[in-house]
Amino acid sequence: MNAPLDTIAAPPVEDAIGPTLEPVPPPSPGMRLAVSAMGVVFGDIGTSPLYALRETFAGHHQLAPDAFHIMGVISLIFWSMMIVVTFKYVGVIMRADNRGAGGSLALLALVSGRGKVGRWTGGIVLLGVAATALFYGDAVITPAVSVLSAVEGITVAAPGFANWVLPVSVGILVGLFSIQRSGTARVGALFGPIMLVYFVAISALGLASIWRTPAIIEALLPHHALGFFISDPVRAFLALGSVVLAVTGAEALYADMGHFGRNPIRVSWLFFVLPALLFNYMGQGALLMRDGMGALHNPFYLLAPDGLRLPLVVLATLAATIASQAVISGTFSVTQQAIQLGFMPRLRIEHTSASAAGQIYVPLINWLMLAIVIMLVLSFRSVSHLTSAYGIAVTGAMLIDSCLLTVVIARLWHWPRYKAVPLLTLFFLVDGAYFAANLTKITAGGWFPLMIGIAVFTILTTWSKGRQLMLARMRETAMPMSVFIRSAASSATRVPGTAVYMTSSAIGVPHALLHNLKHNNALHDRIVLLTVKIADEPYVPADERCSIEALGDGFHRMILRYGFVEEPDVPAALANVERCGASFRMMDTSFFLARQTLLPSAKPGMSLWREKLFAWMLRNAESAMEFFRLPTNRVVELGSQVEI
Repeated sequence: MNAPLDTIAAPPVEDAIGPTLEPVPPPSPGMRLAVSAMGVVFGDIGTSPLYALRETFAGHHQLAPDAFHIMGVISLIFWSMMIVVTFKYVGVIMRADNRGAGGSLALLALVSGRGKVGRWTGGIVLLGVAATALFYGDAVITPAVSVLSAVEGITVAAPGFANWVLPVSVGILVGLFSIQRSGTARVGALFGPIMLVYFVAISALGLASIWRTPAIIEALLPHHALGFFISDPVRAFLALGSVVLAVTGAEALYADMGHFGRNPIRVSWLFFVLPALLFNYMGQGALLMRDGMGALHNPFYLLAPDGLRLPLVVLATLAATIASQAVISGTFSVTQQAIQLGFMPRLRIEHTSASAAGQIYVPLINWLMLAIVIMLVLSFRSVSHLTSAYGIAVTGAMLIDSCLLTVVIARLWHWPRYKAVPLLTLFFLVDGAYFAANLTKITAGGWFPLMIGIAVFTILTTWSKGRQLMLARMRETAMPMSVFIRSAASSATRVPGTAVYMTSSAIGVPHALLHNLKHNNALHDRIVLLTVKIADEPYVPADERCSIEALGDGFHRMILRYGFVEEPDVPAALANVERCGASFRMMDTSFFLARQTLLPSAKPGMSLWREKLFAWMLRNAESAMEFFRLPTNRVVELGSQVEI
């Protein structure tokens, strides 16, 4: 198993007569992507100030809002953003892209495809699958937390509308998921400027508060976080379960790298998002130092003067709606990778951009996520309850990413130990502490993302194992191709045209070919045994797409290779084939598919309930005809039965 920021437009210039404005060229593609990335990639982490600091002090493990604890928590938040997001994800892990693609599965494909991991391969694969499963658990909670936290601000600006919080939240979520079909590019172009305004606004509010209490700046020094742990280790450890809310979204940032590229994401984070978050958290801390318990109800909205709170609620609600986009688009990317790498049955995938292959829409995942998110909002009903379920999945995924990063550093990058060990020790120490702190929230709601993660892990591993067993059983009964050609080529009637037999195995005779010969006693003049293989990298160069082997008597073995983020298009690939006799004409070509019916059996392999689950997924998978874009009027399906 195995994927430059242009210069910004020049400012106005002055000539000898006086200031004149020269025409400003349109923004560079890199800058446009950076702004769009603010809307899609950083929505989640960008709206964490809505709830992260408040939940640290007023959540399930409350802290006294005194100067000591405020300075300690702000210091923890700052250094968490620097270590987890800036150093680990933006600085290191984003360098481990698989030819531009990111996410746990892309990292797994990179490690297992190019790294010499030997006997550890099985364990590494399970770690990558577990990280992917936990990502899904986090993905269904993020939209609920982000939107509900923003809409709850209406209770600060207009307390009389408190009963509208849940209906408005549900309506916003329905609208957000409904526009996903428009595509990431259009959504990002719409959301990016809004998030830019949002980050400017929260920066201004934070700076105004810091101006009134400049002592909060000292919280950036690490000794405040260390002092918190030394003097009150139990409360400091429990506080990590809420502090981690300030960095949720880092995994989505990595998964969304295929949508926008590494440099636009780095520019957005370092020059816009990080400073804005830092100013706002420090501003909230300064407000708590001034007002204490009086500001604890909602320090984010209380930063604004009375007359600006309602506009801030509207802006924050827009930003929180956008926050959900990071994990939604990231989930689409991860789903496509899981399908192509053989961990998930075929699903319908729609490409929403003619120029950017990474921008996709998966209808089933979209509507399933919406149903779960609405159920969460209506069940937990408040952000305080939801944040108890938030964090355990994302910290687990972050910890696993550190494990995979260890393999990358040791086996692919070959870093010297003096450089690798301190860095990895820091990452494991921070990730382990956050994961352990979030384990304390399992009974209070943390069980939900774990339940989602376990369910997804079961689906991914069952499908992967089932495919392996099915292919092994089919190979056991496959007739050697040379024997078939010698016995059938001369005895069967040959008819004009081309027959393409889709087969998952590049050896032996396809079942569909055997069944067609048995029923019709005829063979086409040209027969192509076609296998589509998915590479361990996101894209396969055009000159490496196709390989052909002539088997004699009009038989050819063809292999088409695609990357795990590419969508296979068999007719388009055949149109470019020049080494297989005459060119392919779809009106003279018939495609033969074998639709397998699984018969669960007592043979060793999987437990009976997993065999039944695999059979159900196989029956409901998207047909190969649609997945490979075969012309509907040129496809013949022949059934066969396979025991696993």
